[in-house]
Amino acid sequence: MDRILVVDDDLLILQALTRILRTEGYDVIAHSDPVKAAEETGYAVVVTDFMMPNLNGIELLGLIKNSSPDSVRVMLTAAADFKVASDAVNRGEVFRILSKPWSMSDLTSCVRQATLQYHLVRENARLSRELAERNTELVHVNGNLNRLVIERTDGLLDGMISALDYRDTETQWHSRRVSLYSRRIADAVGIAGPELDIIEQGALLHDIGKIGVRDSILLKPGPLTPEEWVEMRQHPELGYRLLSKMPYLREASLIVHQHQERWDGKGYPNGLSGENTVLGARVFCIADTMDAITSDRPYRKGRPLKVAKEEIARCSGTQFDPALVDAYLQIPDDEWVEIHKQVEGLEAAELERWGGRTLAGPGKSPPSPLPVKA
Repeated sequence: MDRILVVDDDLLILQALTRILRTEGYDVIAHSDPVKAAEETGYAVVVTDFMMPNLNGIELLGLIKNSSPDSVRVMLTAAADFKVASDAVNRGEVFRILSKPWSMSDLTSCVRQATLQYHLVRENARLSRELAERNTELVHVNGNLNRLVIERTDGLLDGMISALDYRDTETQWHSRRVSLYSRRIADAVGIAGPELDIIEQGALLHDIGKIGVRDSILLKPGPLTPEEWVEMRQHPELGYRLLSKMPYLREASLIVHQHQERWDGKGYPNGLSGENTVLGARVFCIADTMDAITSDRPYRKGRPLKVAKEEIARCSGTQFDPALVDAYLQIPDDEWVEIHKQVEGLEAAELERWGGRTLAGPGKSPPSPLPVKA
């Protein structure tokens, strides 16, 4: 059972937070005095108010960052204090901000994401220690150690993607397809070896930052408001912050950070243009567009591969790297169909394993083939 430290000098709010989180199955430590709260140890997440006597929320989280660095820090703040809280996020002191008054769904979703972050970081640290120990002990069997790294890394990647699929079932298997599409495009321009694996990993994890986006936005059936788009467009940064702390995913995290950039500089989050964006991110943009056009969505059927190729060619030099587009257009259609079938096979195996149930729930319809011709 995960332990949550809750700090608020308003006893009514403190009691409400405690009751809600205990109902969700957490072991809650509650404090109205931030000075006493700073003495606590052994918890996964801290949720604290901002305006409090003796220590404000940022001061408290600064102490906790030093005394309990693994604990994930969440702050409650009123609208008037949001600028101060945002500065704290940018300095890395706060994982997420919850505005007052908070909704039940936002609170529980935020704490759930924070505990996931806590366990991912701790698992990364454990794996790093284990690998360091084994590297010392088993230098003479380096090949076995390399296999251990690959197995553990692949397992952690699968866990991350499954966590996202659980929330956003509309795009289940999208990440698997674009990772293999990206690998094929990169191979076409001469990328090989570990760099090819990094591009595949970055594409696989491109949307992992959406774990930090509220359900009310991520799962909204209609169009997003301008304010909601501001939060949605934070997912590349959130994904980068999550992955860049893991040494063996640091290079892949750059692809995650830049996967919404464009060749002409009109993308986000940093408006990078041309080759200022890493190659893997430029490759991914082509793979992602192809999959978006050819895949079925609840509101439309997937369109033929020919349509996707025409659209990518049209946007060469604006949205996409022209050299990569040229290489992409030389790849035979039957290779894309084969990759699509490969992912279909993985999905069919999971359906069989879980008795017809996937993360999308029972009764999920079988995948549609990649439409090649109109």
